[in-house]
Amino acid sequence: MDDKTTMIPAFWTADRLRIRYAEAGRGVGETVVLTSPWPESLFAFRKVWGRLAQRFHVIAIDLPGFGQSDRRLDLYAPKAMGAFLVNLMNEWQLGPVHCVGPDVGTSAQLWAAATNPDLVRSLVIGGGAMALPLRTGGALKTIIEAPNMDWVTDSAQTLGPLYDAIPGGTPAEIKADYLASYAGDRFAESARYVRSYPAELPLLAEILPTIQTPVLLMSGANDELVPVVNAEFLHQRLPNSRMGMLQAGHFAWEEVSDQYADGLLDWIAGGYRELAAASAGA
Repeated sequence: MDDKTTMIPAFWTADRLRIRYAEAGRGVGETVVLTSPWPESLFAFRKVWGRLAQRFHVIAIDLPGFGQSDRRLDLYAPKAMGAFLVNLMNEWQLGPVHCVGPDVGTSAQLWAAATNPDLVRSLVIGGGAMALPLRTGGALKTIIEAPNMDWVTDSAQTLGPLYDAIPGGTPAEIKADYLASYAGDRFAESARYVRSYPAELPLLAEILPTIQTPVLLMSGANDELVPVVNAEFLHQRLPNSRMGMLQAGHFAWEEVSDQYADGLLDWIAGGYRELAAASAGA
C-alpha cells in the first residue's frame, strides 16, 4: 500500500490488538506516525496526508478504542496508551519516528517520549488537556466531571452536531466513518481516557522537565474545549519546545489544514533540529 494522495485504511496487529492504520510514502524520507484525535479517526488527517506523503513515510493510526481499532479497557489512560504506542513502534519496527498527536495523542506521546526517547525523534502535539489544575471547557469539561457516562444513550445524536459544526464542514463519508468509530458504547467507553486525566496528568506533569525530545506545540488559538493555557503549561515545562498557535478552534488539523501541514513540513524537514541545536548551545 503506497497511495500518496488517498488514505487507504487497513488492519494489522499490535500487542494482540487489531489496529486500523493507513500508510504511504514508504521509503521516502523519515517516518512520521500520526495518532487520531478524539472523537474522530485517522481520516482527520486526510487534508494533510498527500503533502506529508510526498516527502515522508507516513503512518496514521487509530489507537486502541479510538477510530475503528480494537479496544482494551486498561489502555484508556495516557501512561498505558503511551506504553502501547512504544510497543507498536517496536513491533512494526518503525523507530525512530516523528510523532504527531493532537488531542488525546498529546499525553500518550509525551509518555512515549519520556520512557523511550530513542524511539521518538520529535513530537508535534497540542489540543490535549495538560494544565493543572485542569483547564477544559464545553462538552469536554462536562465529560470529565460527570459522575458517569450513562447520559450518553445515542452517540450519533451526541456527536453528529459536533462534526457538522467543524468549520468547512465534514464530508458525508468522513462523518459516517467517525460515527461508526464510536457507535454503540464505543464513545462512552473511549471517554474513560479523558476521564482519567485528574489522576494521570499530575504524574505526567512531574516528568515533563525530563523530556529532552524537541516538541512543537501546535493547536488552535481559539480552542474553547482545550484553551491555550494547556499549551502554555507544556511550553513552560518542556526544555525543548516551541509554540506554533494557529488561528483556529479545537479541530485545527481540519479547520486550517494548509497551515497545519505547513507547520508539520517545516518542523520535520528541519525545525526540530534547529530547536535542538539552539537548546544545546544555550
